[in-house]
Amino acid sequence: MSRIALVTGAGSGIGRAVSLAFHSAGYSVVLAGRRAAELERTSMMSGRGDAPMLVVPTDVTQPDAVARLFDRVEAAFGRLDVLFNNAGTGAPAVPMEDLTFEQWSAVLAVNLTGAFLCAQHAIRLMKAQQPRGGRIINNGSISAHSPRPNSAPYTATKHAITGLTKSISLDGRKYDIACGQIDIGNAATEMTERMTAGVLQADGTKAPEPRMDVKLVADAVLYMANLPLDANVQFMTVMATKMPFVGRG
Repeated sequence: MSRIALVTGAGSGIGRAVSLAFHSAGYSVVLAGRRAAELERTSMMSGRGDAPMLVVPTDVTQPDAVARLFDRVEAAFGRLDVLFNNAGTGAPAVPMEDLTFEQWSAVLAVNLTGAFLCAQHAIRLMKAQQPRGGRIINNGSISAHSPRPNSAPYTATKHAITGLTKSISLDGRKYDIACGQIDIGNAATEMTERMTAGVLQADGTKAPEPRMDVKLVADAVLYMANLPLDANVQFMTVMATKMPFVGRG
């Protein structure tokens, strides 16, 4: 029986790449995200193969929608081996004092509350299934360590994801549930395309930033997922070598 992985934000970028990597490795994959058409596109890109891909359009900010997602997972497969909490969004890159409450709240709802809701349901399922246990991998960010200018909502949520990862890791031990975090810097996706033209730096200048192949991220997540449950990558940073993060950039 193939292992079961659930990926949120599976309709583009890192989520799509990780979903395809899981499927290529023989996992049955549940694709969750807001855009049904893009989830279907991810499924088609897999070539289907022997392991199924289940498309479940889901808004992870809504408790009822997340509950329905996990009901579908349990009904279809009876268990869940890996949750990749990947869905994320950002706010406009404006000074903090100019952000609206709605912009702040929207980022918290997706990046933090969505990850919490999915982890909560995953833990319930992983505790009850036989054999017991599973793995949760949270998508952090370089922003879980250091902010970009004008990124307060995104950076705050990614720092919070680190705390959530540690809490899940601690509380999940007794149920054979492992939890780790991958912090990604400048994967080459549509979201980072703007970096090739130049992005705002801490000194106020604009400069282009190197990116790396998103497949390298997918390979790293797959490595984390494939570990036995008595081993865990607690935190992993995968980044473009020359991006301005370490030191002064």
